[in-house]
Amino acid sequence: MAVVSKLLSISSPSTQFRKPRSSFNFNPVTSASPFTEKHSIERYRRESTWLLSTNQLNRTVSFPPDSDPSSIRERDIALQLPELKRLLEVLREKRESGGGGGGGERGRGLGNVFLVGTGPGDPELLTVKAVRVIGSADLLLYDRLVSNEVLDLVGPEARLLYVGKTAGYHSRTQEEIHELLLSFAEAGATVVRLKGGDPLVFGRGGEEMDFLQQQGIEVQVIPGITAASGIAAELGIPLTHRGVANSVRFLTGHSRKGGTDPLFVAENAADPDSTLVVYMGLSTLPSLAVKLINHGLPPDTPAAAVERGTTPQQRMVLAELKDLADEIALAELVSPTLIIIGKVVSLSPFWPHSSIEAPALAEAR
Repeated sequence: MAVVSKLLSISSPSTQFRKPRSSFNFNPVTSASPFTEKHSIERYRRESTWLLSTNQLNRTVSFPPDSDPSSIRERDIALQLPELKRLLEVLREKRESGGGGGGGERGRGLGNVFLVGTGPGDPELLTVKAVRVIGSADLLLYDRLVSNEVLDLVGPEARLLYVGKTAGYHSRTQEEIHELLLSFAEAGATVVRLKGGDPLVFGRGGEEMDFLQQQGIEVQVIPGITAASGIAAELGIPLTHRGVANSVRFLTGHSRKGGTDPLFVAENAADPDSTLVVYMGLSTLPSLAVKLINHGLPPDTPAAAVERGTTPQQRMVLAELKDLADEIALAELVSPTLIIIGKVVSLSPFWPHSSIEAPALAEAR
């Protein structure tokens, strides 16, 4: 039998001081991002300020045809986001007058781009450096998993733009994100790219960093607590443990070409002495579980699936590997959900099963 639990019912140091978010009802406009947090009026209001009709956009800005790449980028920004165009103009004026720009001392007037990891959801897991940079930014591009509490740290004069992605819907393409980062950095802005977890762990931060560095833009990475370590710690699951798991492996559940077949599943992934952590693996878990079992991982291997880990909305399912996909479906967990597979899961105080390996595990402790 699996265990499904909400973190709010657990009394622990990391959760007992957390204030629950207020609930209310409102009807978002149809053009809003489908991944706006429905429980947050602040998030809705913040995003709705960027929603402009096509007619408004066409009346606001027009540009003559131009083949210059920088002009094309500026025209694209202006057509889609007039508010950002105005900010871009202000930043350029400050740079030209010598009164602004994050990189004026470098002689080129270029700004800096910070790739900032915001952790798995709990704002108290932010680094001190991340808090400082968030508060000093001119423009912040944020992902779907960045919490409202983190966005509350943004300075009053900064501009926010939602660029989140999920399966089947990208509010902006990766190329568009690259161009936005580049354009504002060229104008001398301090640009912060907020990413859930760690920006260099399944966050495409490496692609953004590589693109910007090739354009001569300085990029600084501020690491965040990745979901694997943050959520495992919240559940009391040691990702490695002497005598139980001597290594940990992070997998993506997304296939590069789509579909339900996991991309990185090989025979050596089915190691009973290792811990597997699967990101974005809800849809591919049934196939993954079968492959792992066929390659030798015991069907009764302990496993956990955690939705919205470390947040007040956290829900979790704990079950043996052979039953995990069915229990997830029964509990109706949704993305974002992290999956942890391995004997270390049975060391969690929430693990409900008795185990024939209990004496060995106790000795390993």
